[in-house]
This record gives sequence, C-alpha cells and structure tokens, in this order.
Amino acid sequence: MRQNQISRIDFPSNIAETLTELDLYDNLISHIKGLEDFQNLTSLDLSFNKIKHIKNVSHLKKLTELFFVQNKITRIEGLDELTLIKNLELGANKIREIENLEKLAALEELWLGKNKIVEMKNLDNLSNLRIISIQSNRLTKISGLSALPNLEELYLSHNAITDLSGLESNETLRVLDFSNNQVSHLEHLSSLKNLEELWGSNNKLASFEEVERELKDKEKLETVYFEGNPLQMNAPALYRNKVRLALPNIKQIDATFVRV
Repeated sequence: MRQNQISRIDFPSNIAETLTELDLYDNLISHIKGLEDFQNLTSLDLSFNKIKHIKNVSHLKKLTELFFVQNKITRIEGLDELTLIKNLELGANKIREIENLEKLAALEELWLGKNKIVEMKNLDNLSNLRIISIQSNRLTKISGLSALPNLEELYLSHNAITDLSGLESNETLRVLDFSNNQVSHLEHLSSLKNLEELWGSNNKLASFEEVERELKDKEKLETVYFEGNPLQMNAPALYRNKVRLALPNIKQIDATFVRV
C-alpha cells in the first residue's frame, strides 16, 4: 500500500494471522498503532512517513526486517524484544546516537545513513553484523568496530573522517567506502586481505606510493575509486596508468573497466 495518503494503520483483524509482510512506504502515518494482532509479521516497512518515536512494535517478535527510512525519529528505542531482526533501516532520520541495539544479536545489516551521528559505538554485541552504512553523518573518526568479526561491507562516505585507523581488526571487509571525507593518507589497511572494492573518491590522497604499499598485496581487490583526489587532479592524463602500475591486477578504476 505504497504512496497513498494513509494516516493511521487500521486493517481488518481477520487478516492478522496470515499476514507476514506489510509495506506502508510513503504515506502520512505519524503513530505506530493498530498492529496489536499482527504477530506473524516478518517484514514491516514504514519508510517515508511522519513517525517520531519507535513504539508499539515490541510484540512483533517474528520480524526479521524493519524499515523506518525517512521519518522524524530522534532515538533508537523500543526494539529490545525483536531479537530475530536481521535487517534494520533507519536512514534519513534525526538520530544522534547509536544506542539500544545490544539485544539484537541476530542483526546482519544496519543502515543509518543521513542522520546526525558523531560516533560509532555500542556495536560490540552485534557480532553477526555484515553490513554497516553510516553515510552522511558527522563522524570524524572510525571507531567501535573491533568486535565485529563478520563485517563485510562498510559505507562511510560524506562524513568528516581524517584517517583510516580503527579497521585493523576487520579482516573480513570486502567493501570499504570512505568517499567524500578528509582522508589525506592511505594507511592502516594492511590487515584487510579480503578487500574487493575500495571507494576513496574526493578525499586528500596524494601518494601513489601509499596506494602501492597498502593495496598491492590485496589479491582479491578488483575495484578502486580515487577520482577527486590530488592523485587524479594533479596529473589527470597520467593518473590511470599510475594506478595500473601500482595495482597491476586491478579490473576497474573509478567507473571505467581496465582493458586487459
């Protein structure tokens, strides 16, 4: 029931027992009410509404997916009993702090882009996390990830991060996106042997020697993005060849595939 003008959740109770997925994306809902009988829901999407508080969902214990993208939520709360959730999307809200997620041990994907978060913290109990997206926030450093042994994808673009320390324990990372930050040196990546994609556009990277030192040993690395850095802007005609020389096994530089 996407893109309507629904302002309150009011469904016949006789469908509650069999309904497993409910999508009310892009409506006018401001309060979560009317789901008392829908205890078999596994997926609930209330994105693009007017919700300010996460309430009245604790009884939905079978949920594995919960979407609150583009609402007016200021706090992560009311989720303690939803221990089966694997995918939680809270992007484009007004959240300032990562909190109250400790009991969501099954969580595999956490999407927090476009909020007001200044620090990555309170993630230690989420050892099953595979994907974290915290783009377009207010981060100045990478922290709080050392207890996440299964992390595969990390999206940090459009923050104010100045260096890449804090990733040393995340050896399972396949995708690292730190585009549009303020990183001036490519370093602290030596332990990331499983990297496949590195997105570092629009930073302050200037050294091809650092590119070679940090990435040449990454046998699985296929894609790098460095456009918008001094690496590319200072000598655009030579840039691609220099990256290829530093990383002879690379398959894609920025949006262009490398010809074998």
